[in-house]
Amino acid sequence: MMGYYTEAKPRVQIFTEYEVVMSQSSSLDLNYEIQGNGPAVVLLHGLFGDLDNLKGLGRELQQDYQVIYVDLRNHGDSAHAEHMDFALMAADLRQLLTKLELPAVHLVGHSLGGKVAMEFALRYPQQSLSVVAADIAPVAYEAKHHHILDALSSLDLSTISSRKEADQALAKTIDSIGVRQFLLKNLRLDEGQFSWRLNLAALQHNYPTLAGAVTDGHYSGPILFIKGGASDYLLAQHEAAIRQRFSRVELKVIEGTGHWLHAEKPQIFNRLVMAFLAQHSRTERLGVV
Repeated sequence: MMGYYTEAKPRVQIFTEYEVVMSQSSSLDLNYEIQGNGPAVVLLHGLFGDLDNLKGLGRELQQDYQVIYVDLRNHGDSAHAEHMDFALMAADLRQLLTKLELPAVHLVGHSLGGKVAMEFALRYPQQSLSVVAADIAPVAYEAKHHHILDALSSLDLSTISSRKEADQALAKTIDSIGVRQFLLKNLRLDEGQFSWRLNLAALQHNYPTLAGAVTDGHYSGPILFIKGGASDYLLAQHEAAIRQRFSRVELKVIEGTGHWLHAEKPQIFNRLVMAFLAQHSRTERLGVV
């Protein structure tokens, strides 16, 4: 069975269905940053995020690795497009790796970024040295974020003169100040006018696809799932879908954390990722497959 990590009593909770929407348009140029030297590790953020989200992990990794921080399409400073599915986002990443002349990389993704990492490994296994999927399974989920998309889309930015005003407006529908602060990182001020860096129209249109499962297929390389102990994103019923796609599976559970485990307990999260990458970077250098 899968291994586990807990802070207190060991508890293994793991792991349904869907079809990926096939791509209908070409790859996009992705915004990225590179720090450090060594084996290449790509960090992929979640929905509504940007390449800053995993920089706490990246700062530790870049002592021993070449870390590539990436904005997914329709996020951050990456290009916008009408179409958005896992096949397209994996192809975006493949195009970036070609541009950077990187034949193969380690992949670390949180939530939506974890799904993109899994999709990439399933479609391009020879370019995927290992995968870390943080608090996400390769399955279809209930679409939980329509209220956030509706709240952001209904905000009349022409009447907003400060981030405080934007926060007050969002507070009418989004109770959590932490969630609002996270979302408001996407506000951009240009010549006195606020706008969203997110492509909200595309996110709303494609959200059912993004809530869906990654593609079928098989990746025989190592993959680590890290679960937030209090999160319901990785559950026992997801194990079959994981086993169908992946054979070298490890699971770690960080107790006392929710879905944002990398922000709630960063030291533990970072240590788990670094240990996994160190192990598989060694086998890579030794030529062990």
